[in-house]
Amino acid sequence: MDYQSCFAAAVTRVKAEGRYRVFADLARRVGTFPMAVHHTPSGTREITIWCSNDYLGMGHHPAVVDGATEAVRTYGAGAGGTRNISGTTHLHVLLEQELASLHGKDAALLFTSGFVANEAAISTIARILPGCVIFSDELNHASMIAGVRNAGCEKKIFRHNDLAHLEELLRSVAPERPKLIAFESVYSMDGDFGPIREICDLADRYGAITYLDEVHAVGMYGPHGAGVAERDGVMDRVTVIQGTLAKAFGCMGGYIAASDALIDAVRSHAPGFIFTTSLAPAVAGGALASVRHLRASQAERDRQQERAAMLKARLHAAGLPVMPSSSHIVPVLVGDPVRCKQASDLLLDEFAIYIQPINFPTVPRGTERLRITPGPLHDDAAMDRLVEALLEVWGRLALQKAA
Repeated sequence: MDYQSCFAAAVTRVKAEGRYRVFADLARRVGTFPMAVHHTPSGTREITIWCSNDYLGMGHHPAVVDGATEAVRTYGAGAGGTRNISGTTHLHVLLEQELASLHGKDAALLFTSGFVANEAAISTIARILPGCVIFSDELNHASMIAGVRNAGCEKKIFRHNDLAHLEELLRSVAPERPKLIAFESVYSMDGDFGPIREICDLADRYGAITYLDEVHAVGMYGPHGAGVAERDGVMDRVTVIQGTLAKAFGCMGGYIAASDALIDAVRSHAPGFIFTTSLAPAVAGGALASVRHLRASQAERDRQQERAAMLKARLHAAGLPVMPSSSHIVPVLVGDPVRCKQASDLLLDEFAIYIQPINFPTVPRGTERLRITPGPLHDDAAMDRLVEALLEVWGRLALQKAA
């Protein structure tokens, strides 16, 4: 068996479809974001990042940097083990308490990433409930899909944000069977919102529990940055809220917040939690500082929302095909993987603007796009350069403009 040829052929297929991904070698520097240094074989140069998930620039905020630095000096570089075996520092305890308080829940549990949190929590919760049926939105993130799959129980997929279809599926299951509805508050590729209140109404009617992924919303929405559920006044109605520390909070890691009993059950049964080394103290310290800052400060959220609205208006006025989005995410449709990559390359090579192409399997084929995430630190001059560069690239590649 020629193993290496199999691996090479797998990569060749991806390249032939125009969706081979190249990592940009970037050096973000404290105090200059969204600028960064781009390292290439021919040297370095400064570019502007327009696709970061560090939505509010908190990864460089002085309070977060100080929190991470102080944690390293106090606790060292690593946690020293899993949470069960000497890896629970006092910072982990404080951060979980802060996150539980943020979401108005009894308790919270940290994971090494949002992906791990979703996979571990969904699969564990469903396995604990005898005869559980999972109802999952068709556009749920890959991590949620992995959790549903690994639960090994019956699943039903409802059309995206389609309440009538969800109710039809709920009605088809015996009333006494446990039911879990898994969905998101902000769908990150299209930028639309999930109908949280209405799904909770259905959950109440049919005896289901709810699992809400708020990874693209925590820090961004609500008076304290707890997410869309807080903004809409329905946090208390959601059974499990899952979030990340890697986007608006500017660090890394994932978590769930829920009742004491549910959190203790996941803590005691989820392999993705039990057998994983805990977050480094620097991450926990930085994240704790970030959550505390954004609970008290509305300035970053207000500025980000203004920047997103401004960019959408500018792109619409320029005739560029901005996809409908009611959130902070600004997707621009290309619709072809090869030309999407060409557009991204041109922006980076000739205009020092970095926007990663988004293609299959992250989005359906034919909906390839540039996903732009304006932040509070993108000024008007940077926005002028972006719009001008996009117009030049669209013309050069003969891409379709807005209807």
